[in-house]
Amino acid sequence: MTQTLSPLELLKAEAPADRPIVALSEGTDPRVVAGALAAHQAGIADVILVGPQTEVEAALQTEGAEASEGVVIHDPVTSELTAAFAAEYYELRKHKGVDEAKARATAETSLVYAAMLVRLGHATGTVSGAVHTTGDVVRTAIQVIGMAPDAGMVSSFFLMYPPEAAPGGARAMLYSDCGLVIDPNPAEMVAIAAASAQSARALLHVDPKLAFLSFSTSGSAKHPAVDKVTEALRLFREAYPELPADGELQFDAAFVPSVGQSKSPGSSVAGQANVMIFPNLDAGNIGYKITQRLGGYSAIGPVLQGLAKPANDLSRGCSAEDVTQIIAVTILQAKASSGPEN
Repeated sequence: MTQTLSPLELLKAEAPADRPIVALSEGTDPRVVAGALAAHQAGIADVILVGPQTEVEAALQTEGAEASEGVVIHDPVTSELTAAFAAEYYELRKHKGVDEAKARATAETSLVYAAMLVRLGHATGTVSGAVHTTGDVVRTAIQVIGMAPDAGMVSSFFLMYPPEAAPGGARAMLYSDCGLVIDPNPAEMVAIAAASAQSARALLHVDPKLAFLSFSTSGSAKHPAVDKVTEALRLFREAYPELPADGELQFDAAFVPSVGQSKSPGSSVAGQANVMIFPNLDAGNIGYKITQRLGGYSAIGPVLQGLAKPANDLSRGCSAEDVTQIIAVTILQAKASSGPEN
């Protein structure tokens, strides 16, 4: 059965016994506060709102709420944890010329403080990006939380969910990379694809079928750009022979069963793919936005993958609902990394 439940719906259906803690570095932003309160009220998480105490309190009051047992405020300037976070940051970055004074000042910034909550076990994951740029969010996550030992690189993806009135054959999919890696080489495409397969299992609850996308299908065009994709597929199959993957495939050959059978007969992926690996950021970013705006799909992301612990990036145009969904994504990522499947 095709899985189209959103991350929030998945968590509600699974009814987690514990209450993960998610730190939100932009605790003064109204969308972040509203989204965090919705996640807490849905019973999926407790939340830490990071920011100046009085400003976060004012943002909560605007939403008709206040700090409570499951919705707490951390002001990095006054928090009793900041000294330990500063010491940890100094150890992490002293080889880059960071001194103790700079480490203290940096630990008092909301992005680094929230990431330190995750690194040192005070929170399950962190969410940022409603105000900060993707570059700042990703840089902080890599420097403070670090990459997963087997990741090789950090990349991103979008979860794409079909509208209720979608025609037959529509399905939830994962698009990668649509937000971070500009022009991956074949080896980097392999790393992106491997991480995306794991993400599809964790967040869509599907067995991944990966399509390496191109403007060519099965040799219909010749170009170095096509060669990059076919080489990535070759390397991927060598490294992960157990994962169904095919390429190079045009999007229609990857998505539409009849076209897949016509253009790539005998393929176990063509026409059935649920993980779309784009050849570069141009294609990925354009592709997800066309799917969203013209196809009516809901897009959740960009979601980061390849980190040691979950840290996710919001779009600066996000809504409160987007914040709630990314909190749910963050919890599902944490569950997957600690569960029996991994």
